[in-house]
Amino acid sequence: MRRFLVRRGVFAVFTLWGVTIIVFGLSRLGPDPLLMFVRESSYGLSEETATALREKWGLDRPLAVQYLIWLGRVAQGDLGESISSGRKVTTTIRETVGNTLQLGVGAWLLATVTGIPLGVLSAVRRGSTADYAGRTVALLGQATPPFWLALLAILIFAIAFGWLPVATKLREGPVWEQARYFILPTVVLAFHPMATYLRLTRSAMLEVLDSEYIKLARAKGVKAPKVLWKHAFRNALIQPVTTSALIFASFITGAIFVETVFAWPGLGRLAARATFDNDFPVLAGVVLLFGVIYLVLNFLADVSYVVIDPRIRLD
Repeated sequence: MRRFLVRRGVFAVFTLWGVTIIVFGLSRLGPDPLLMFVRESSYGLSEETATALREKWGLDRPLAVQYLIWLGRVAQGDLGESISSGRKVTTTIRETVGNTLQLGVGAWLLATVTGIPLGVLSAVRRGSTADYAGRTVALLGQATPPFWLALLAILIFAIAFGWLPVATKLREGPVWEQARYFILPTVVLAFHPMATYLRLTRSAMLEVLDSEYIKLARAKGVKAPKVLWKHAFRNALIQPVTTSALIFASFITGAIFVETVFAWPGLGRLAARATFDNDFPVLAGVVLLFGVIYLVLNFLADVSYVVIDPRIRLD
């Protein structure tokens, strides 16, 4: 286990280093990096001002030196200042990451508690109406674009029936009223992962239920619920758990469409706004945070294998 942890830690450091190289390199692909740090075009920008700005941001130094300076600041937690607002990037991210975590955790819980049981039900009742219904839901969930589903949900539940609010997040008021603003973006964000859980769980359960040791347990007279939950379900959890970490990470990193459509004040909307505003410091900070989240969750998924299946050893 210790060797595994050290190996994964070294791998995570090199992966994160690669992310920093990619993020920094993208900011230098243009003809003039100065355009990444100014709000307007170079029209009306005097040569003296341009020279002063290049010296201020270190753009007059060699590319390797620029990267090392930027990496050193990032390592100290200094992500710079937002070009559009002038505020510190760390402050801006700190104010929005909580909203994304609320939405991501809620969607992850909803997808997990619905997708996995439906997958088990579909596998146990293979060929039945419930199985075909579950497979249809899985097909629709994986084929439906999130932004289209979000617009359709707004059209039906907010505009046509008026049951739920259209968008944004209510910061004050009763808990139930705040929860109403939370329902639509959570359900839309959870629909595709729920379908993924359903499909993977059904496939894994079918494979396990057809295995020899399950047939032997049934032949020995073990009760059906014990065969299903203790022997079959636990061995079928490897695939859903592997996907679970990636799904949760995708909630944090892939909520751009949902947060933009519902005007949810989270990291996804912040990244979209930074892209449109050409706000490189904010965008770089969000991408680096996304990279760290992916690495941490992948590591937790690897470690959880041992808890689920003791036959697996991490050497």
